[in-house]
Amino acid sequence: MNKKLLDEMNIQINKEIYSGYLYLAIAAYFEDQNLAGFAHWMRMQAGEELEHGMKFFDFLVDRGKRVDLQAIEKPGSDFSSPTEVFKQVLEHEQYVTSRINLLYELAVNEKDYATQVFLNWFVDEQVEEEKNASEILGYLERVGDSGNALLMLDQRLKSRGED
Repeated sequence: MNKKLLDEMNIQINKEIYSGYLYLAIAAYFEDQNLAGFAHWMRMQAGEELEHGMKFFDFLVDRGKRVDLQAIEKPGSDFSSPTEVFKQVLEHEQYVTSRINLLYELAVNEKDYATQVFLNWFVDEQVEEEKNASEILGYLERVGDSGNALLMLDQRLKSRGED
């Protein structure tokens, strides 16, 4: 693994952990809005993102590479509505997808097959992440940010993880 790919993999650890931190900030917003289902969904999402960061961490360790942790940026905490939150979530997931694509491109250019195989899981995962955010955003755009339909969606999101 060349230095450029290693540096970008270390940056990705930071981006994944930041994603978890961002989703915890959003969970706090939803808790404040008495939307426990949305908060639950975001807490679970935060946990997934932290796991993703650890997958990168462990991969580098397994490859005998040095993990170089960096400071985690403080996420914003001033959110205006559930719809605006999910617009931000979708944009954030699209950004993460662009980061995964960059890593994959670097691995292909270097002919680093082990990293390509590792990143395949993340390519698939980002399709799912964008789909989930887009789906919830679509519901919110149809029902708006207040009323019975929002509360019904809140109840639906509370069931995440019960599969």
